[in-house]
This record gives sequence, C-alpha cells and structure tokens, in this order.
Amino acid sequence: MNIKITGVGSYIPEVKVANIDFGKHVFLNEDGSPFSHSNEIVIGKFKSITGIEERRYAASNLCTSDLAFFAAQKAIENAKINPETIDYIILAHNFGDVRNNAIQSDTVPSIATRVKHKLQIKNPKCVAYDILFGCPGWLEGVIQATAFIKAGMAKKCLVIGAETLSRVVDPHDRDSMIYSDGAGATIIESVSGDYGGILAHESATFAYDEADYLFFGNSYNKECDPNIRYIKMHGRKIYEFALSNVPQAMASCLDKSGISIDEVKKILIHQANEKMDEAIVNRFYKLYDRKMPEGVMPMIITNLGNSSVATIPTLLDLLVNGKIEKQQIHKGDVLIFASVGAGMNVNAFVYRY
Repeated sequence: MNIKITGVGSYIPEVKVANIDFGKHVFLNEDGSPFSHSNEIVIGKFKSITGIEERRYAASNLCTSDLAFFAAQKAIENAKINPETIDYIILAHNFGDVRNNAIQSDTVPSIATRVKHKLQIKNPKCVAYDILFGCPGWLEGVIQATAFIKAGMAKKCLVIGAETLSRVVDPHDRDSMIYSDGAGATIIESVSGDYGGILAHESATFAYDEADYLFFGNSYNKECDPNIRYIKMHGRKIYEFALSNVPQAMASCLDKSGISIDEVKKILIHQANEKMDEAIVNRFYKLYDRKMPEGVMPMIITNLGNSSVATIPTLLDLLVNGKIEKQQIHKGDVLIFASVGAGMNVNAFVYRY
C-alpha cells in the first residue's frame, strides 16, 4: 500500500510585519526591568540568530479556522478530489480561534468541525477532529492519517496545520518577534499503481523534565493584567533539547525506512530558528559521518517567521509549486520531514515523492 500526499495548499496572510516595525516596542526582561541595549541592537541580534526578517499576521477579521479553510480549499483543488469523499479532517493547532484583541481561545465547536462546515461537506462519515501536539502537530496528523488508511478505516484524509500566534504573544517579550500566522493543508490517500509515499515514521513525547519548556505565562510588563497569559518559552533549554533529540529521531526514522542517507534529497524541518535548524541537520549528518549537503534544507523562515504547525505544510506547498528560489523536487526524491515543539514532542517521517 502506497500512502501519498496527493494535494497541497497553503494560506499565507497578507499583513507583513518587518523587524523594523518592532523598533518602538518596549521590550522587558522577565523581571520587568528594561533592556540595557537599544531595540536596534536587540532586533539585529534577533535577526542574526533566527534568520527572520519579517513575518505574516492574519487580517483582523480572520481566525485560525478561516486560514485553515483557505488552505484546505487549495489542497482539495490540487488533489482533484470531491470533498465528500474525505474520510477524516485532522486539524493541528494550539490555541484555537483567538479573535483579534480578544483574550479567550474559542474551540467549541472544534476548529476541524468549523473547517468542515466552511467546506460545506454533507457526509456525516467525514470525521473532523483537532489535534494538539505543539509545532509537530501537522506531522502527527499525517502519521495518524497513515494509520487510519493502513487499518482500512479511511481512504482519503485532509490534514491541516493552522495557527494565529500573533494573537497570543506578549508585546513586551522579544520572543514575540519569532511568531507568525498561517496555514498549510494536505490530502493524504492510498494510491494504487504508484510507488513511494510514507516509508517510516517516528514520534516521541518528553515530559519528565521537559514538559514546561513552552508554556503560558504573564506579560513581562508587571502593570498588565496578571490574569491574561501569553506564549512563553525557555529558549536555551529548547535549543539544547532539539539538538539532542531531533537528529536521533530523524536517524531512527531513516534507519527504519531502509533508505540510505545518501539518497535523501531534502529535509523539510519545522521553521523555528534558522541557526537551530542548521545545527540539527548538521548533527543528523554527523551521525552518518557525512557533511550536510548544500541546498538540502529549504528555508522560508526569513520572510514568513515561525507559524508553528503551519510551517512544514506551507514549506511543502511552496516547494512542490517551485516557489522557493533554487529549490525543487522531482518524482522519486526521498524527503525527511521533522519537527519539535511544545510538549516536548518530536516526530519525523521519511517520504518518497
């Protein structure tokens, strides 16, 4: 059985927010004290570490479910399928529909149910549900869809990653510059008379010491309402965790697939931090006594920032459609997908395009 990605689509919000737009922000330390450096220096250091120059924010009238719907429409059209034939809609997000200038997350009904409604799918046997798995959520959704298809429970699945992180950031925290909004969607189905597809996968949750590396916390501005929480992270701990665990997960997955490291053409990794991603992939190749090949890791973080669960399906859509400069894939190419995020969760799968 060959389980393949037969349709791709993404929605990239139109609102561009450049680094310079943070120039007048009042960034504070965790204890509420002001930074000793100017915003110009802070932003410069941020760019050199993360690689981010600008990010995209959803228009004020749109929520996560809207972005997910737009991406889903494109994936369905790309796959040339009747949406009534979809067996599962699996939607990865983290914060639900957070309306502009609101303080509550809205997840009733589920975001997947809202997308099914927007798609006007009548078939009640098309089951729609959400998955909360941090930034690796879209990958985990693909892994679940693969399991459903292998078990004979489904033939076609729509897997979406969508998020509006701009609605849950603390404007006084410099880490707020990392996050962005977006959505990516894929159709996963069993394809006869073809070869390749998903060859192996790996998933893990590290929660003994690592559960709170990403968390919800108060604003660094002590004058803000203490009952309003924002996304926070222990950046150094996450960096060290990712370097220790993601390369191992990728290698374990590759070894399970029986594919040689020399056959890998592209690595589609969660776009969280350019330097961290480069370090992860370099360490992965070192496990096989190889050097990281030039161009193996396509990046979109420079202009799109970190849109969590949306980064990898968006990256895939742009790559498939030739919209990333000096990057392309061909039929038969071996790809590794890998992600790390809140939980702390790590996953990967090997795919022959």
